[in-house]
Amino acid sequence: MAVQALVFCSVFAVTGLTRADWPQWRGPQGTGVALNATPPTEWNTQKNILWKTKLEGEGHSTPVVSRGLIFLTTSIPIGPPFAPRKSGRPGAHDNRSVRTKYQFQAWAIDAADGSLLWKKTLHEAIPVEGAHTTASLASASPITDGKRFFAFFGSHGLYCLDRQGELLWQKQMGTMHTKHGHGEGASPALHGETLVVNWDHEGESFLVALDATDGAEKWRVSRNEVTSWSTPIITAVDGQQQLIVCGTDKVRGYRLSTGEVIWECGGMSANIVATPVAAKNVLYVGSSYEKRILMAIQLSGSNGDITDSEQILWSRSRGTPYVPSPLLYQGALYFLTHYQNVITRVTAETGADAPGALRLGPLSNIYASPVASNGHVYITDLDGQTLVITATEIPRVISLNPIGEPVSASLVIDGSRILIRGSTHLHCVSGQ
Repeated sequence: MAVQALVFCSVFAVTGLTRADWPQWRGPQGTGVALNATPPTEWNTQKNILWKTKLEGEGHSTPVVSRGLIFLTTSIPIGPPFAPRKSGRPGAHDNRSVRTKYQFQAWAIDAADGSLLWKKTLHEAIPVEGAHTTASLASASPITDGKRFFAFFGSHGLYCLDRQGELLWQKQMGTMHTKHGHGEGASPALHGETLVVNWDHEGESFLVALDATDGAEKWRVSRNEVTSWSTPIITAVDGQQQLIVCGTDKVRGYRLSTGEVIWECGGMSANIVATPVAAKNVLYVGSSYEKRILMAIQLSGSNGDITDSEQILWSRSRGTPYVPSPLLYQGALYFLTHYQNVITRVTAETGADAPGALRLGPLSNIYASPVASNGHVYITDLDGQTLVITATEIPRVISLNPIGEPVSASLVIDGSRILIRGSTHLHCVSGQ
């Protein structure tokens, strides 16, 4: 695989303070893109930091923003430590043992100044299992419809709160046992009054749709799948809303209203993590573990088993994503190689290199998914460095921006500002 080099160019000025919502971890359209936003392109620990708020505990979940309110989740160890408890799952490795009881909390932060408006303990328990050393006990990102916030902690519950922090309803769905005991991470999906949870694990896997008003179950379907960490997406296809979920066995499209399988496509790898993206009736889905695959699937007209059919518009087996999800922006598809510091840019319509693979200079391993806005792509590594490049066929480096602490959560673009959740702080970056 040929890997090209990136060249530097000057930073342009950002003027005018604007605000926008970021209601789910991949942004308003689920593609990682903020339209009509003007986020900054340069910062460091001393420059362009509007405010910084200390966080308690640990959480790799990406915050969401709605009408000036930032909502995030965290897991906080409490009480005296006890002898380490391992998950005991087959093949367990590189995991952290459970040593304490935890509180699972939701926080609301004022986007204007970073002040804590409220925090609420939603559950208190000794965790069912620990998590991989690169994961956390609050890895699933929350989601909002502007009126309500939904916080999901997997085995430790799903919670619906209003903007004032009042608990409207809660639901316990059982105990999840993940592959190798690596922990839980898929986020809920929301459309209208339907909230969907993907419960793929090493036990009986299922999809469940809940009424967002009261948590009542609308439907539940079994899945012939093992653990995945991929978040469902919801998109309109042929005049109906489809729920699309990627799994080790197959990626499937379900009728959102009933849970009926409309189409399915095999060919994925084991250990599904990346969430697909979709636009203009085309789905882009990829994985990378014991094999590599990336496919563009024509959603319109897909029915039944479409594996190896003409519904597959193109596919490739190089440089495919594992942990970070792909980014779809201005007709180009961007995806990281596994979780390494190589990004590939292709033409979304054809899959042709444009220009192909690019080495991301000083970045280390990357777990956050890339985001884009105003002609720029933002890629953040585990060390907390964000590389900003131009969204052009020959990308150019704009800047390399350290935040001073590790980052696993994806960036949030809030109009002319960027929110970065680090290991110990929530940072608000502004060019004003």
